[in-house]
Parts: sequence; C-alpha cells; structure tokens
Amino acid sequence: MYEKRGIEKMIFREITESMEEKNLSYFAAKSIQTKGRKTSEEKCMIRTEYQRDRDRILHSKAFRRLKHKTQVFLSPEGDHYRTRLTHTLEVSQIGRTIARALKLNEDLTEAIALGHDIGHTPFGHSGEKILNKIHKNGFKHNEHSLRVVDYLEKRKLGYGLNLTYEVRDGILNHTGEKEPITLEGQVVRISDRIAYINHDIDDAIRANVLQFNDLPKDCLKVLGKTHSERINKMIIDVIKNSYNRKKIRMSEEKWVYTDKLRKFMFNNVYLNKKAKKEEDKAKYILEQLYNYFLKNQYNIPDEIIKRRELFGLEEIVKDYIAGMSDRYVINKYLEIYVPSVWE
Repeated sequence: MYEKRGIEKMIFREITESMEEKNLSYFAAKSIQTKGRKTSEEKCMIRTEYQRDRDRILHSKAFRRLKHKTQVFLSPEGDHYRTRLTHTLEVSQIGRTIARALKLNEDLTEAIALGHDIGHTPFGHSGEKILNKIHKNGFKHNEHSLRVVDYLEKRKLGYGLNLTYEVRDGILNHTGEKEPITLEGQVVRISDRIAYINHDIDDAIRANVLQFNDLPKDCLKVLGKTHSERINKMIIDVIKNSYNRKKIRMSEEKWVYTDKLRKFMFNNVYLNKKAKKEEDKAKYILEQLYNYFLKNQYNIPDEIIKRRELFGLEEIVKDYIAGMSDRYVINKYLEIYVPSVWE
C-alpha cells in the first residue's frame, strides 16, 4: 500500500501507527487511539500524536530551565550532582527500558517522563514546601507541571502545549494517590522512584552526607550494593512482575526493600540538617520575593502580568516564582534587595 503512493504522498505517521498496532502489547496505549487534545489540530504527516507531545515538551522553555533547578542539594558546587534536568533524563531512560521490554508505547512513556517535573520550583522540594505554605491555594509540583503545559508555556499558537489526554494524565498522576490511566504513565511513576532513590544515594555519598556503610544492609543484600546493580535489579523485577499484566508493579519482596530504602533516605538525607543547611535561606528568599511581587506587580514581566485578570494576582505571582531557576531567583533577590555598586 505504502510503496504505491510515492514518497511525496507517503504519510509516515501511518506507518508508525501501523507498526504500533502490529508490535505493541494489547495493553499498550496506541497513538491512534488517543483521547485527543483539548483543541483539535491537523495531524502531523511524520510524527504520531505522542511523538509530537514529546517534542513540544523537549523544546519548551520550562524544560530547559530544569538544568538550573535543584534536585536535592541546594546550590551544589560539584559538576556531578544531579539537577532536575538530569533526574528527568534518568527517569526517561529507565522508563523507556521498561516500556520496550513490556512492548508498551515508548513515545508516550518518554513524553510523560520528560514532562513529569516540568513545573517544579527552584530549590527542589524545599521550594515546593515553601510555596505550598505561603500560597493561599497551596502548591503541588505535579499539579503545577500540568498547569505549565496547559496554560503557561507559550507557543506560536498561543499559551499551552495542547498535549494529548494520556500525556497530561501521566504528568499529573506521576505522584500522589491517583494512578495514571495508562500503563505507560504507571511506568513513569515507578521509574521516578527507582531513579531518585538511587541517584540521591549517589549524590548523598558524594556530599559526605552519607557513608556507604550507613545504608541498610538488608536492602543492599536484596537490591544490590552498587548504583547500577540496584537499578538493574529493580528494572528487571518490574518487567518480570508486569509482563502481560494490566498493572505495573514490583514483586512484594523488592517493593518492601525499595520502600525501606526510600524511608531511610527521607530520614537521613531529605530531612538531614547538613543536606538542608541552606533551606532556611531559600525559604527566606522565596517568601520575600512572593510578598514583594504581590505589592509591586508591575515589576513582573509583561507576558506574565497580562494574565492577571484571567487567573488573579496571587496565582500569577506563584507562577512567576515557580518558573524561576535557582540562579535566577537568587539574582532577582540580589537585584531587588542588595544595593548595587557604583562604578
């Protein structure tokens, strides 16, 4: 059929859609079966709907800002500490590995993974906690990630990336009580946990917040002693226990020790005073900027302030601060509150 059309009239997207129908699992989300977008668009000749979503996220400004947003350690000096961007890329790679083995839709998995933290605050979870406290409507990074792709990211056609329902659902539900509706979304949800537990251990040891011997011995025995061994065992376990099933899961044994390791990290790293020694400064900076822009709204960039009548002042101030990178928020604070040197 395709050979007869000629290259000029060939719709490459249809070839990919046909391959998905032929090669993917019965439980996979096929791009041709998407529930669609909020606003209908003409389909791309080359890319499937999920491939377009992946590309829109990848080329967005919000995605690029992740390279200067904290993962765990605030303002790390070393080149090898994770940032929110490198975390995102690790989640994406783990997710694609699992999706490929399970014959799920890799493009959908990648799109969700690349967008899952796109709305994260400066200063990582510390920033999220601070905004949740001072903003009247609270703040959750997964909800704000959806807000970024739905309303805040600007394109030629206006605001919002107009993503498919399945990608939006996966971004919103990568954390929290509600499970994603697709197995691909569930893959990202568990890949996120596999990634952050293991790379945060790596960073904590690098920062001398942890020593290797501090790690729970029973967890190391079951999950592995090295970074790569733990990730490999977790991925293989997910694949073995999810193949040809309607839910993505680990075995009970691996899940118990993975969760124990996660709780260990919360008690010894995420809430550790040494790891969080700059958190009070971050809290102070964000609070000062939040209150400043509420009182000085015309110092907010025009493209943001013009959405005030649509969303309200407090909401756009929150949007503005949440979108800042670590270094931008620090520089903005210095610009406002620290006197400039006369030259």
